[in-house]
Amino acid sequence: MATPRPLPLDPIEEAHRQWAAHGWGDVADGMAAVTSLVRAQQIMMARVDEALRPSGLTFSRYELLMLLSFSRTGALPMAVASARLQVHPTSVTNTVDRLEAANLVKRVPHPSDRRATLIEITRAGRDLVEQATAELNGKVFARPGLPPDRLRLLLTLLAEFRRAAGDFDNGDTPTRWA
Repeated sequence: MATPRPLPLDPIEEAHRQWAAHGWGDVADGMAAVTSLVRAQQIMMARVDEALRPSGLTFSRYELLMLLSFSRTGALPMAVASARLQVHPTSVTNTVDRLEAANLVKRVPHPSDRRATLIEITRAGRDLVEQATAELNGKVFARPGLPPDRLRLLLTLLAEFRRAAGDFDNGDTPTRWA
C-alpha cells in the first residue's frame, strides 16, 4: 500500500478550531474525538483490507471464520455468532451465505435444538483463515501504529468508552490493559 502524502495540517484540529470560532467550543472536543475515531477506523480498515485482499475475505467474513476456528467444535449457533460479533442476525446470515457459497462454512442442524442452525467451519475455511491471520498479524497487528505503552493506554481508554456505552459490563474488574 502506498503511503499517502501527509497533509500540511491536521484537518481535524482545523475543524476543532472552526467549531470553537463558530460558537460551538463547548462541544468541539467531542466533535474532534468522534471525527478522529472515524478517521482512525478508516485508516485501520484500509490496512486490514489490503492485508486480506489476497485471501478474498472481507473483515466481517474473516471475523466469523476466526470466531468459528476459536470455538471448541468449530461450530456455533447463528444467534451466538451474532451476539459475539455484536452484529445483527441478518448480517451474520448474509456473511454465512457468502462463506457457504465459497465452501468455507456449512450450515448443519443443531443436535439438540431443531429450531437452531449451527455454522461450521470447513477445512478450506480453516486453511484460509490461518493464511489470512498470518497476513494480518504480519502486516497490521504487529505494527498498529503506536508504541506498546501508548497502545495499552489506547486500549484502556477505548474499553472505558465501550463499557460506558453499554457494550459490556464486567463489573468492577479492570481491563487487562489498565
